Amino acid sequence: MNRYRKLHESRRELEVAYDALQRAYDTTIVGWSRALDLRDQETEGHSQRVTEMTIRMAQAVGLSEADIIHVRRGALLHDIGKLGIPDAILHKPGPLSDEEWVIMRKHPEYAYEWLVPIEYLRPALDIPYNHHERWDGGGYPRKLAGTAIPLAARMFALADVWDALRSDRPYRKGWPIARVKEHIAGLSGSHFDPDLAPIFLTLHEDDV
Repeated sequence: MNRYRKLHESRRELEVAYDALQRAYDTTIVGWSRALDLRDQETEGHSQRVTEMTIRMAQAVGLSEADIIHVRRGALLHDIGKLGIPDAILHKPGPLSDEEWVIMRKHPEYAYEWLVPIEYLRPALDIPYNHHERWDGGGYPRKLAGTAIPLAARMFALADVWDALRSDRPYRKGWPIARVKEHIAGLSGSHFDPDLAPIFLTLHEDDV
């Protein structure tokens, strides 16, 4: 009996240690995401907002709790690749040149290169690596189309555009909610998954 009790206690201790490690990982990820937002003051609070919206989407389409953990981590780190983009480009007040866009569009690849060696973050790579892909294949970095784009990235793309358009920028005010909804609906089937866009808009139907 004592042997089984000790085994049970040892297993419980391992579970407690594992949970503590996971919390430490997640605290680190949240810290990284806040640092990213601080670097780009135009998007302060952006990472947390898009993460919350993407989690709501993931729950709405029935993803498991285990999958939602990876979705959350990926959403928080979606723009980590921008750490490889020079400030002169990232903070440029005017339009980017063609050459500057080539550099800017490398940030998903930087994210992949940095995160893939980290074992516990590999399942979260779908969003940082693929959130600029488009349903019609016109996105980047790999020009994926349709369901070849990971589900997490397809969900996140909706939240990302919503938050970007709703937020004030130095060169424009944030759009009214009605205009953002119309914009997203109009891009369903080209930029966005035509099955996911209506779900996303339904989740925001009470937003006015």
